[in-house]
Amino acid sequence: MLRTVLLSCLVVLGGYAAASWLTHGFQVWTDEGARRLEVALSPVPLPAVTLQGPGLAAPELPALVARGGSVTIADFFYTRCQTVCLSLGSSFQQLQAALQADAAPGKAPPVRLLSLSFDGAHDDAATLRTYARRLGADPALWQFASVPDAAQQQELLQRLGVVVIPDELGDFEHNAALLVFDAQGRMVRVFDLAEQELALNYARHLASKGP
Repeated sequence: MLRTVLLSCLVVLGGYAAASWLTHGFQVWTDEGARRLEVALSPVPLPAVTLQGPGLAAPELPALVARGGSVTIADFFYTRCQTVCLSLGSSFQQLQAALQADAAPGKAPPVRLLSLSFDGAHDDAATLRTYARRLGADPALWQFASVPDAAQQQELLQRLGVVVIPDELGDFEHNAALLVFDAQGRMVRVFDLAEQELALNYARHLASKGP
């Protein structure tokens, strides 16, 4: 009887220890949660991928997000998407309106928006320009870009933990999140799509601290 009780206790303790290790001390319970915690603890440097897009201020991603010492809120999408990307576009329209209300005359915006297409083979500069106009994007606040080189595109997705899976119809299944990039060219936070106000407030706070 005593042996059975001791074995049961060992099993419970072993399961507790394994769960604690797998969930970073019970702070997260999903892969996505683990990813967000790891980014918060160890910011991820952006790879120097070459971009294409309308009116880009810099040809490589780290230089683009570092310009003017601003903080960037980014998302991943593709222009042919008719599902979650529509919600992302709506969220960014709301973020843009909030940033326009924050704007100080004659000063560079401390927070900018960047929509990155993972369909670089289709979403060239002209396609992205048309899409940006449809959403009413202000180029001073909200830019659009894609990575034309397939190997660089895959490197970027893997580095930032963005999951993109082609489906049978030529579209994609993908995760959606708001990514915050600092002026040092690093991903420093990942927020859920429903946390756009939290993402904006964090970006504002980060920008207020300076580069």
